[in-house]
Amino acid sequence: MSVVKKLVSLDSVVANELEMLSKTLNITQKELIERALDFYFDHTDSIIAKKISEDVANGKIKVYDAQEVFTDMGLV
Repeated sequence: MSVVKKLVSLDSVVANELEMLSKTLNITQKELIERALDFYFDHTDSIIAKKISEDVANGKIKVYDAQEVFTDMGLV
């Protein structure tokens, strides 16, 4: 996996907490931020999935049967 550099500005309280926590856990701040973002992205994925499920249930998003799609595309 390639590495991309990002420059971010943090509130001093958050920056201090990041530093203290990384020292306590004996991991780099980079690793701690990556872990936190991975956790957050997983969390937001579940929120998005719930929203899509609700939209399907409420008829806002139409779901097509796979056989119907294959037929329309001339695959069967």
